[in-house]
Amino acid sequence: MSIKQRVGRQIGGALAPRLTQVAPGVTTGFVRQALQRAIAGVGPLAPAASGAEAHLREQDDDVDKAVRAVIDHHVRYAGAQGFLTNIGGLVTMTVTVPANITGLTLIQCRMIAGIAHLRGYDLADPRTRNAVLVSLLGEDAVSQLVKQRKIPAPPMALATAPRHDTALETVISQVVAQELISRVAGKRLASTVGRRVPVVGGLVGLGADGWSTRKVGHYAAKELLPRATR
Repeated sequence: MSIKQRVGRQIGGALAPRLTQVAPGVTTGFVRQALQRAIAGVGPLAPAASGAEAHLREQDDDVDKAVRAVIDHHVRYAGAQGFLTNIGGLVTMTVTVPANITGLTLIQCRMIAGIAHLRGYDLADPRTRNAVLVSLLGEDAVSQLVKQRKIPAPPMALATAPRHDTALETVISQVVAQELISRVAGKRLASTVGRRVPVVGGLVGLGADGWSTRKVGHYAAKELLPRATR
């Protein structure tokens, strides 16, 4: 993790309690709701599985190409919502950060769920859903959280666990909610300090959200190995 990323997360960690007061819905319930909507579909976004299947058809049933297409498609989504939720700059940060968390989490959950579906995982299985949420955090954060014993294992091990631990759902939701709030808040503050020009903040948000989505997508693709031959 770079120095800039560490500073951003430290700042975000300090701001997280204040942000949850501004947007109390950004909690464990928010995390599970975002996941459910990503899988089931919401607004113009089709359910994750059907969206992934559409990419598979476009790629002539080549799963690896379809996975890459899913990632590329959601990177574009993330860039667009990152711009729209950051054009207000520092002045509207307390309003747009919760909106950005909502948009980015929904988009990235849908992307990871689509990858999981293409790799043969059952999206109705709570073990798969836990794996999708943990994948949101990215490789560096997951490694650190496993080392600190805040979560028991990386995504692949969670998805293929011999049985589902119901208590683990709450633990994972709490960890993911805190990490997402800290990360997005830190990123917003670090990227806009000294830039108090609203449109510049929007451009930074576009690039940062697109880049983070691509990174998370590649991690999920590497972690969630194929479970069955299609």
